[in-house]
Amino acid sequence: MTNDKPKLLIIEDDKGLQSQLRWHFDQYDVSVASHREEAIAAVRLNEPAVILQDLGLPPDEEGVEEGFHCIREISSLHPDAKIIVMTGNADYENAVRAVAMGAYDFYQKPVNAETLDLILQRAFHIYQLEERHRREEDARQAPLQDVIAGDPAMLKVCRMIEKLAPSNVTCTLTGESGTGKEVLTKALHKLSPRHKKRLVAINCAAVPENLMEAELFGYEKGAFTGAAKRTQGKVEMAHEGTLFLDEIGDMPLVLQAKLLRFLQERVIERVGGREEIPIDVRVVCATNKNLLEMTKDGSFREDLYYRICEMEIHIPPLRERHGDKLLLARHFLNMYNAQNGTHISGFSPDAVDTIDSYSWPGNIREMENRIKRALVMCDGKLITTDDLGMHNNENTFLNLRQVRYQAEKTAIVRALGMTESNISATAKLLGVTRPTLYDLMKKYNINAN
Repeated sequence: MTNDKPKLLIIEDDKGLQSQLRWHFDQYDVSVASHREEAIAAVRLNEPAVILQDLGLPPDEEGVEEGFHCIREISSLHPDAKIIVMTGNADYENAVRAVAMGAYDFYQKPVNAETLDLILQRAFHIYQLEERHRREEDARQAPLQDVIAGDPAMLKVCRMIEKLAPSNVTCTLTGESGTGKEVLTKALHKLSPRHKKRLVAINCAAVPENLMEAELFGYEKGAFTGAAKRTQGKVEMAHEGTLFLDEIGDMPLVLQAKLLRFLQERVIERVGGREEIPIDVRVVCATNKNLLEMTKDGSFREDLYYRICEMEIHIPPLRERHGDKLLLARHFLNMYNAQNGTHISGFSPDAVDTIDSYSWPGNIREMENRIKRALVMCDGKLITTDDLGMHNNENTFLNLRQVRYQAEKTAIVRALGMTESNISATAKLLGVTRPTLYDLMKKYNINAN
């Protein structure tokens, strides 16, 4: 039987007070800890929404440094938790310092049960509101099915896909390997009137040249050695659906002419056959090559280029998608946590820096593989740079104006990502006021959503 009560952790070394608090807060799922090591273990195990912590913890019961160490570790491990610090009656300065360090609120002893009830109720309420906000943000960050994006250039691509979906325009997606061309093609198909029919894909770089024509257009029985029966090709299989020609730039010139005829006439002939077969299909192409340059050197037909590029959509590489690196990293972390039954809660500060500064030459495919690896290698609750098998590789700029521009913009985007677009928390993290942050966001054209 699952326990649906909100989770509360009490960090208190006084066994009598610990017992009283546990009894008083029986409406919550309460766990207790007497010192910092126990508290960290309890946070890793239970991930409590609210933590009630005495600032004076052993072995430094008369001081507060051990309590501050505890706050810092918990804030790093579980930044969403609401920490309420209990202090002595004349310890106001340390209480304020604890809040500045990351605690949600403070309460001065002796304990007044009714006041403490109200503080905890408010903390749980705020936690639930923020949790709902995070879920809504996740939904907004998926503008198309299976597409995670917040970068303006990528959101523009998603809007183009949405506009193209209802039409029959032949379009070509260009971009580096691993940028998500196939994912966007699937999204386009699902949004189109053809979504109930098949999406048939063929990788033009993976099929041997002598088999490509048969693979595309099918063949009749006896057309060549081994052709034991009539077989449909990919084009015919995609009838009334969508045909996805991946790596179109690798298609042989001879077959380019036959593909052009099909696109113009919308009929095919199977290999070894004479019958013209009409086909109704939406064609989407993709390539990581510069087709226009290939038309100049004669390796790609110019007439085919203009036929398949009725609409050309360029997908930016991950290194140019500001803010999307951490969004995607968290998406893959959540996805593989669910698949593998693991409970890794996030990324360590050094891992965040590395993910954000790395150029990702393999783009989204490389990131997905890194996160999968990290979940296997991770021993704690936070993925580290070592778990990712990476090291920080920041680029060095020499132009001081460019350094400042890039540093400020990157810092704001990263801070928004870390705080999940919470303006107050972002301003606090950056050490500026809310009005200053709004001015900077306007200056660099940064949207919090």
